[in-house]
Amino acid sequence: MTAVEVTHARSSERNGVMARTAVNYPFTAIVGQDEMKLCLLLNVIDPRIGGVMIMGHRGTGKSTAVRALADVLPMLTRVKGDPFNRSPEEVLLDEPNAAKAAANGSAQSAKLKTERIPVPVVDLPLGATEDRVCGTIDIEAALTQGVKRFEPGLLARANRGFLYIDEVNLLDDHLVDVLLDVAASGWNVVEREGISVRHPARFVLVGSGNPEEGELRPQLLDRFGLHARITTITDVAQRMEIVRRRRAFDADPQAFVAAWEPQQKALRRRITAAQKHVADVEMPDDALMFAAELCMRLGIDGHRGELTLARAACALAAFEGRRCAAREDVKRVALPALRHRLRRDPLETTDAGERIERALAELEART
Repeated sequence: MTAVEVTHARSSERNGVMARTAVNYPFTAIVGQDEMKLCLLLNVIDPRIGGVMIMGHRGTGKSTAVRALADVLPMLTRVKGDPFNRSPEEVLLDEPNAAKAAANGSAQSAKLKTERIPVPVVDLPLGATEDRVCGTIDIEAALTQGVKRFEPGLLARANRGFLYIDEVNLLDDHLVDVLLDVAASGWNVVEREGISVRHPARFVLVGSGNPEEGELRPQLLDRFGLHARITTITDVAQRMEIVRRRRAFDADPQAFVAAWEPQQKALRRRITAAQKHVADVEMPDDALMFAAELCMRLGIDGHRGELTLARAACALAAFEGRRCAAREDVKRVALPALRHRLRRDPLETTDAGERIERALAELEART
């Protein structure tokens, strides 16, 4: 099996710990694009939000932000050599057919050898087949040994990490359907040539694209939890700062990363704390009612809008160290949570963001 699609930082093993040796641009050093960064952070805190769709101009830092985010997350502990990046607890709880795919059937023992790895960031190329994504039979083993063996795909490698699709609007719709279904359930089921495998595939799905190259179908776009829309920064001071920081990074990556390490550590601590406490965040009825009324006023179909608003608001509260989400949190996440769920009217001239802001103002005025 090759690993060309796996783009997490290269690692070297030292005393049983996988240490990053490649250098990514620091997440905290990215200038502007606050909505995109917040959407990514909220999905890390609560993956149930459903991923992020990032649409914007070329060269605005979309892929840089995704790869940089992995460096502010704590390293993962997995069973050594496990192709699904599972923790010892996950291996012991998995079904037998999935456990057999782990290293030497060691899932039956509580004393599993572990290793530390960086959070995986897996790139899905546009030309990838469904077999390459989901996994298939190992042809080499079948021909040379006469045995049926499962060869994990990209979904297995992305477990507990990120699956990043650049130019997702150009990806085959059938493949996008498969990815969204797996992302929603957290499991990948493969049944081919007499092999039946079910393995965990819990990842943050991140898609990016340029709207000039075409939009996703509305029913697919709706399956993404948040939709971040970014544009080229027009503030001169920020544009100058972008160039300064990038030149400093290119001149001496190690020194630049070291200079930003205090901010990286601080963000890492906030993310870790939020992940621990997000399940304990309460959402009072007035905030839930505000979310439901907002979706009704905007004519949003289904109930994913309210669910996403609630999850994103609670994740935001956890990120800021609070144990209760409020209406203000719902308002802050309303744009990315709802802009891609609005019904499209060909004759409508009002921007989606303006429609949401107008609906928020009307609700505030009424209450």
